[in-house]
Amino acid sequence: MKKKIAFVVQRYGLEVNGGAELHCRQLAEHMAEQYEVEIITTKAIDYITWKNEYDMDEETIHGLLVRRFPVEKERNIKKFNLLSEKVLSGKGSEKENLRWMEEQGPYSTQLVHYVEAHQGDYAAILFFTYLYYTTFTALPKVKEKAILIPTAHDEPPIYLPIFEDFFRSPKGIFYNTEQEKAFVEEKFQNDFIWNNDGQGGVGVECPADVDADRFRKKRGIENYLIYIGRIDESKGCGALFQYFSEYKKRNPGNLELVLMGKPVMEVPQREDLHSLGFVDDSEKFDGIAGAKALILPSKYESLSMVVLEAMNLGIPVIVNGACEVLKGHCLRSDGGFYYQNYFEFEGEINYLLQHEDIRRQMGENGITYVKENYQWESICRRLGELIEQVAEEGQLA
Repeated sequence: MKKKIAFVVQRYGLEVNGGAELHCRQLAEHMAEQYEVEIITTKAIDYITWKNEYDMDEETIHGLLVRRFPVEKERNIKKFNLLSEKVLSGKGSEKENLRWMEEQGPYSTQLVHYVEAHQGDYAAILFFTYLYYTTFTALPKVKEKAILIPTAHDEPPIYLPIFEDFFRSPKGIFYNTEQEKAFVEEKFQNDFIWNNDGQGGVGVECPADVDADRFRKKRGIENYLIYIGRIDESKGCGALFQYFSEYKKRNPGNLELVLMGKPVMEVPQREDLHSLGFVDDSEKFDGIAGAKALILPSKYESLSMVVLEAMNLGIPVIVNGACEVLKGHCLRSDGGFYYQNYFEFEGEINYLLQHEDIRRQMGENGITYVKENYQWESICRRLGELIEQVAEEGQLA
């Protein structure tokens, strides 16, 4: 009989396309080959409001039982932003910091109570990610069975004092990258916690029928860079728009910018900028395959699935060098460039456009990098070893 494990995550579903949430779903589905897997989550889809949108308390998605609990209060984003401004500047009291976490949400005490009451049902309980109320509140209540998948990076919230004890609470931590492990252990002095030595992440899979020409013909776009993800100031999109505008002023031509993802900020109205909103996976991969490069301007990434997907398709990446994880992907793979300022951004784009042979070689390097480091078999084996370590300790306790 397979051991039963649970994944606790703030949102879960085929409609949910956030990076951490998609990572959780893919990992859970692959771990089902070794374990009986359940998902414990909320009824929310939108991370801005946390509005309850799923009706059923339980459903099965791709063979996994999903237990859904209601969010007990929606988030007022204006009030939350005002509180965040104070708390993230370091001026909040402990009470205000804890209220920030409650407002960060999703606020579901029923989910927390279920995890605590039913911890005996599971050999291990895995929590995605460190940043949300569901993980922050439930994990310490079941810490002897808890494995944290933190998706942590150098960002303002992680410096809140409320996380000091939290990051020392779980029995195990499964890191995405070596950079994440080094950052967390230096910040929290928690290298005594069982972990996977930073060799984690995701297995990268692309459809067999990816067709760049299909995207080009459908959208009427030939020569373009592509950004995929939430279109948000916090993801560096404001700077990307400024850089692209400056680039086109200094380098007139037919190069265009394609955006795929939900806009939560104003997108400039330009003939050479195409914001396509949410697209299905088929069009996403077709769009990546046809691009000259994938651009990721975010400073805060703990892995970046889309960077690995682009590399897997042989497409070079251009990323923000302020993010150590993204910079690390480029340095280890020779499959991408990182920039520190506008002029590096401009120079890297022009270099790729003017040196097709180098662009192709970088693409081949990216394919090799993903093949050697991001395959499901090795990732699931490493996570399985950590789960068994936690489960065995739990039986002895």
